[in-house]
Amino acid sequence: MTDTILKDKGIKILVKNLGKVEAERFISLIIREPFDYTEWQKDLFDEMSVEELSNRAMEFVNMELNK
Repeated sequence: MTDTILKDKGIKILVKNLGKVEAERFISLIIREPFDYTEWQKDLFDEMSVEELSNRAMEFVNMELNK
């Protein structure tokens, strides 16, 4: 996948889920503030057990399949 296609898909996902205004706001926040995605992910799932994380992942997959 090219960078252009990746950016296009990413913007479409943001707009679909947040709306145009909030998508632009999200992008400006990411650009404006230092953001370490890897550290954020560590903190996000830090207190979750492997079993709970797996269950949540399966719930997400099932939701996506039922769309």
